[in-house]
Amino acid sequence: MDATPHLPSENNPISAASALIGDPSQFGRVGEDGLVYVRTPEGERSVGSYPGKTAEEALTYFVRKFEAAASEVALLAARIKNGALVPSDAHEAVNKLREQIKNLNGVGDLATLAASVDQLPSLIEDHRAAYQERKDLESAVREAKRAATLLEKEKLVAEAESLALSESWKSTSERLKKLMDDWKAAPRLDKTTDTELWKRFSASRNKFDKRRRTHFASLEGANAEVAAKKEAIVAEAEKLATSKEWLNTARRYKELMDAWKASGRGKQNVDAKLWARFKAAQDQFFAAKNEDMGKRTETMAANLIKREELIPQIEAILPISDLQTAKKTFRALMEQWNKIGMTERAKRAALDARVEKVEAEIHALNEEFSRRTDPTAIARANDVVQGLIKAIADYESAADKAEAAGNAAKAKVAREAAAARKVWLEEAQKGLADFKA
Repeated sequence: MDATPHLPSENNPISAASALIGDPSQFGRVGEDGLVYVRTPEGERSVGSYPGKTAEEALTYFVRKFEAAASEVALLAARIKNGALVPSDAHEAVNKLREQIKNLNGVGDLATLAASVDQLPSLIEDHRAAYQERKDLESAVREAKRAATLLEKEKLVAEAESLALSESWKSTSERLKKLMDDWKAAPRLDKTTDTELWKRFSASRNKFDKRRRTHFASLEGANAEVAAKKEAIVAEAEKLATSKEWLNTARRYKELMDAWKASGRGKQNVDAKLWARFKAAQDQFFAAKNEDMGKRTETMAANLIKREELIPQIEAILPISDLQTAKKTFRALMEQWNKIGMTERAKRAALDARVEKVEAEIHALNEEFSRRTDPTAIARANDVVQGLIKAIADYESAADKAEAAGNAAKAKVAREAAAARKVWLEEAQKGLADFKA
């Protein structure tokens, strides 16, 4: 065999794989029994069959299996050449490919393909340098990213430290929040470096925050403003305490709670009194809401019992012996089922699944009944049977005439055609009988 590598092209592995095949008949054939054979230096062997397809389609099917294997060889070679695989992984992949091709049920030049695989180990060794170069490049990229991240975090820390003594309370708070978001979004460095930078960053933020809180704590006017906001929140909460609009009011209480948190801290004793009023109003509303939900729970429990009592009657429809009676009974029971009120969703889901099982069985039988009684389908199946009967008679008549004329070859072809159609006729008659059953 030529020592030149027969590896498929990495630019177009599918075309290269097809080139290994050439004329499919050179490497394979389809026997009269429908089995597909591949030719190898050791002789022919069967690779399988493709029932219901022509000889050409069957041969093409197994050619494509060969093409797929050849493409895998080409792609592996390409990955080895560009250094994308660890050499040990590449050797493992070669061993798997070698075993795959050894037992391949495909039609093509299996000997050349196996030889191509045998050349891959030397290709791996030839391209070890490419793998190392790729690895070194990835290491350089990682180091470059680390350097960029370090520079970015040092800038964040430097700016935070420059803002620690600021008295522009609002704008600085917003800027520090943005710096914090940027810090969270930045990639992590090694633990030691990250910890040191975070300590500086956090210390600056804490220093500013402490000064800001001290400043506002000293402002009596600010406390009065907070108290006024919370007084308004409490007044609305007390007004809503007797509301029966459960959903909307519960949502509004959440909004009031968010507004309370957003209003800031006031004097501790004033905050405590206002909070006690707010909580009392909130508790009154939610206690009434929970009581109402308890009553609903009782109703849903009663409805669950009704469904549980009805489900055995629905399931008793199976197995179905009379489709029409089953459909009528199912409709009647489902009218009762649908009249039952609200049931807890999680518990009802299991019951609905049992109902759906019965409904699916009825639907499947109804579909099968419609298919078996479809006059168009029956007529089409009958036409196929009659057509095959006529074709068999015509081929047998042609065989008789050919034999009488001394043309044995023509007679043989006609009788083989008749025999093939007899097999088809048997299947067609089974299908027609299935309609009539």
